[in-house]
Amino acid sequence: MSQDIVPATDPAVYSQYQAKWSALPDTAETWLARAREVAEVLAQDAPQRDHENKSPRAEIALLKHSGLLKLLGPKKYGGGEQLWSVGYKAIREVAKADGSIGMLLGYHLLWSTTANVVGTPEQIERTHELIISNNYFVGGAVNPRDSDLKITSDGDHIVFNGAKHFNTGGVVSDLTVLEGVLEGTEGHIFALVETRQPGIQFAHNWHNIGLRLTESGGVKIENVRVPWKDALGWDDASKKPREDTLLIPFATLLLPTIQLVFSNFYLGIAIGSLDFAAKYTTATTRPWPFGGDNKESATDEFYILERYGNFFAHLRATEALADRAGDQISALYGQYSGNRAALTADERGEVAEWVASVKVVTTDVGLRVTSGVFEVTGARATASKVGLDRFWRDIRTHSLHDPVAYKNRELGRFALLREYPTPSWYT
Repeated sequence: MSQDIVPATDPAVYSQYQAKWSALPDTAETWLARAREVAEVLAQDAPQRDHENKSPRAEIALLKHSGLLKLLGPKKYGGGEQLWSVGYKAIREVAKADGSIGMLLGYHLLWSTTANVVGTPEQIERTHELIISNNYFVGGAVNPRDSDLKITSDGDHIVFNGAKHFNTGGVVSDLTVLEGVLEGTEGHIFALVETRQPGIQFAHNWHNIGLRLTESGGVKIENVRVPWKDALGWDDASKKPREDTLLIPFATLLLPTIQLVFSNFYLGIAIGSLDFAAKYTTATTRPWPFGGDNKESATDEFYILERYGNFFAHLRATEALADRAGDQISALYGQYSGNRAALTADERGEVAEWVASVKVVTTDVGLRVTSGVFEVTGARATASKVGLDRFWRDIRTHSLHDPVAYKNRELGRFALLREYPTPSWYT
């Protein structure tokens, strides 16, 4: 199906922001202020856009205009050179208004910095220059639950073939991360490729209940050729993985890094739902007239005040936990990016347990808050035009990405036996 006949939002609606945001922020505080500005724009019609479920070409243009796609990139190529802790908070801010776009920003920040974790020094520099100088948005066709894409070697190139039931943001991306296993080996290879090519065929079948603007449907990969020099972490002469990139604990940091991406957009969505509900309660919710202690305003109702206070306390605690884990991820990257082989398995395991704790708490609290807000807004808040349901639908959809029960088990083994988990595609 051609992208021309797929319903999409119009990038022109946000054209004014290209000039307004022509200069990039230069501090952590101003980057987060920029993220809040983006959220304010998205919040204006978020329920309507969720209902229409169009391919988010305009929203990606808005992210490009804002500069947020460059937030983590080196300054020498035009990036913001911020820490992951700032990136996580930016994801959270955008997700408060629109969970789908917060998720797309999070996945982009992960995929656009994948070379930092598994690439060679030359690949890191080349990848950053490519992405930042062109202000590219990066999607990913990396779904470990499917059979890996098959990779064959053909002279100076590798060739990807296969399919994925899910990819994120690919339809609206400039570059796509592919991952597969090299034929005859157990070696996994990541590579960034141009999205717009005949060998990448999107199914346009993302019709799920939540995160409707993430374009997370299926994709077929057919004879996509990639130069060996672009196989991240592999030596193009020997065609083998480099021990200083792929065969060390540092290379497995990709997984806790993205798991914390998930938790931060869950948290943003949950905070956004409480903010949205508070505005609705203040403006629309009526007091209950049959309680025996009748109030003139819903905002004086004891049970409403109690629920809001309890939700607020749990979200504030969850935010503190997420920030601590973000600081720890940032510290590992800061300490070991120049000497990746020095990161120990125990240090990697420790940060993975912090991230797992955040995942458990953001899932539990997020689902509780996004469903519970209906208790303090009233029956009329269930109308589709209100859009309060999208917050719950968004967290419910993505929190099934990998069962949180396994995170609880993992944390149980750590608490009881002090065992760190073996790194996997989900840990």
